[in-house]
Amino acid sequence: MTSVSIVGAGPGDPSLISVRGLRYLTRADVVVHDTLIDPRLLRMARPDAECIDVGDAAPGEMAQDAICLLVAEKAREGKSVVRLKWGDPFVFDSGGKEALFLHEQGIRFEVVPGIPALVGIPAYAGIPVTYPGSGNTLTFIRGYEHGEEATPDLDWHQLAKVDGTLLCYAGPRQLARVATSLLDHGRPADDSAAIIYNGTTPQQRTVSGTLESLSQELTARPPQVPAVLVVGPSAGLREHLRWFDERPLFGTRIVVTRSREQAGDFVDRLHDLGAEVIEAPSIHIEPLDDYDEVDRAIEQISTYHWLVFTSANGVDHFMRRALARVRDIRDLHGPRICAVGPATAERLQRLHLRVDVMPEDDHAEGVIAALTAAGSLEGQRMLLPRADIAREMLPEELRKAGAEVDDIAAYSTVRATWGQEGQPDIYKKLLEGDVDIVTFTSASSVRHFVTNLGEEQAADLLQQVAVASIGPVTAEAAQQLGVATSIMPQAPYTIPSLVDAIVAHVRSRRQR
Repeated sequence: MTSVSIVGAGPGDPSLISVRGLRYLTRADVVVHDTLIDPRLLRMARPDAECIDVGDAAPGEMAQDAICLLVAEKAREGKSVVRLKWGDPFVFDSGGKEALFLHEQGIRFEVVPGIPALVGIPAYAGIPVTYPGSGNTLTFIRGYEHGEEATPDLDWHQLAKVDGTLLCYAGPRQLARVATSLLDHGRPADDSAAIIYNGTTPQQRTVSGTLESLSQELTARPPQVPAVLVVGPSAGLREHLRWFDERPLFGTRIVVTRSREQAGDFVDRLHDLGAEVIEAPSIHIEPLDDYDEVDRAIEQISTYHWLVFTSANGVDHFMRRALARVRDIRDLHGPRICAVGPATAERLQRLHLRVDVMPEDDHAEGVIAALTAAGSLEGQRMLLPRADIAREMLPEELRKAGAEVDDIAAYSTVRATWGQEGQPDIYKKLLEGDVDIVTFTSASSVRHFVTNLGEEQAADLLQQVAVASIGPVTAEAAQQLGVATSIMPQAPYTIPSLVDAIVAHVRSRRQR
């Protein structure tokens, strides 16, 4: 097997990595990566993988030698190593040098190409790097990739005459020099041009104009970050082909408080719509320390009339334990099943379990009404596998209706602590106005979020942003803590519905 895989991750958006590259990443023992690699992509590595940040994508000579030695050393230890690089390893990058070093050391390697920054970033800005009638050449100019900001040493007179598209990933001080050098050596002043900052990320910003107007802009107001400069007729197509920054949530900064174990689909939906997602889980879902109560309920499952699941987590944890103790899912015959919420019902259906009742309202009253419609609850034995901190209202109302209720903990909900290295400073972001929307998908996420901020501070800071709650129960929990909900979907109360409500809110604000 290959000892080292040199993998291009693409220019920012973590979803741009190739299928092959992702496969190697998820199997690696060691991941040696550039600082620019998105943390979301690094989370795709195995939990026990060693992830080593080796800094800038264009390190100095001594740093590059140290990286080569590090990769070789890890490979000699018998570990599968992924060298994860920004952009493409062989396009204005040190991947070729690292591969040659491995060859000289007799270490097997493979190169997995990535989308080059000078191709991917213009595409996200709506600029095709080639287009019929826009010239017959495509020229890449080395700029910031070598880690310096000197003006590239080129034959600018010949370059200015090239018929086609010119592209350069340039540092803040290089951008004006490159544009000026082209103008000074004969490139037409009215040639279309664009500058793309933070390409393929939610912070992407594109400035379009002529080569002359952008040169003046760069000289008058020097930028703070590197950018891609595009010069050529195809740059003028941006206003017709722009798509990335036209998405409904582009530029909207949204805090997701859902547990990391559950947040994936929610985060992906928001990202796909253009949002800048700030992950700040306020809870962790963990297995129980003691399963005696759950095991007793499983052994007596046929004696229950109803099995009531109030969350997808309850389904996952209870059924995982149940299926580990019975030989066949059909051995769980006996009770009818009530699923509170579409996500809970969907999780049961994946296990090929029929849902007999799904209340339209997730309040206790709605659950009682739906169950009563299926028959009297008098004397009915009911099992509720729920979170260890679930509210008592539902089992109390069921008992009032005459049911015999076993309310058991199927999993633990633990407050997630903040302040660890690499985590966003949510208090600071709220204080400085760097958040537009805070989302809550459960009552426990509200309570733990407020606890982490401090109750008084939370009520004050959350007045400055829009608060999105997935449904009435969550909104009620927020209200009890002095937090007003301004975004809430109509039933069904699901992640897709919540995302739709957020989109409607943002669209309404932008139209004012």
